[in-house]
Amino acid sequence: MEYLISLNIAWREALDILLVAVIYAYIIHLVRGTRAVAVIYGLVLVLLVYYLSSELGLYSLNWLLTNFLGSIVLIIIILFQGDLRRALAQMGAGRFFKKPQLADAVVDEIAQAVMTLAKGNVGALIVLERHVPLGDVIERGVPLDAVVTGSLLTTIFQVDTPLHDGAVIIRRGRIAAAGCILPLSSKLKAQSLFGTRHRAALGISEESDALSIVVSEERGTVSIAMSGRLTTSLNDQRLRRVIKNALER
Repeated sequence: MEYLISLNIAWREALDILLVAVIYAYIIHLVRGTRAVAVIYGLVLVLLVYYLSSELGLYSLNWLLTNFLGSIVLIIIILFQGDLRRALAQMGAGRFFKKPQLADAVVDEIAQAVMTLAKGNVGALIVLERHVPLGDVIERGVPLDAVVTGSLLTTIFQVDTPLHDGAVIIRRGRIAAAGCILPLSSKLKAQSLFGTRHRAALGISEESDALSIVVSEERGTVSIAMSGRLTTSLNDQRLRRVIKNALER
């Protein structure tokens, strides 16, 4: 205790430590629960082997790992390009300074439409834009700029309409576009329970902070994709709660 009291830390050093701590905390929050965690464990294991090879005199292995770790910055950029892109996009979009707003009436209309589509086993994919703009995705669809209503959403996704296969993008409480094509995730390929809509929902959630709602055409179940994770078998109450909680972050 006396040693801590005797420490003379200037405000610059304290600020430096605080900034580094904040950066590390943000990185941990960003990668928690994602596949990046496994990659980080792999890098830690490589560093441990590198240390042991130096201590035990394993010169060939040490030389190999020295050359490998010499390009560690480039390796990290390649391995975490998706996570880095999403983090920079969130920071650039002002995630820490503003929150996307969605009126309760709009949430009610979305939930009502989703549950109606699920009961009729009509496939659907609805994406709620949050902090990261989805302008490039909207441009590839059919622009609507329409009021969000349950009847309009259910009509768009009917099988005999030309827009039923694409995604609906909701921006600032309005339907910005329909028939939008989303990037497909590499996950779920081997899982027959999930089709293209689920992979597309995961794909846009991996590349942005958007919230995707999926209705399965085969099973009539409702799922939500966010931050590269899929939550399935949602009922009306859980769906509304997840949407509201996501928009409050």
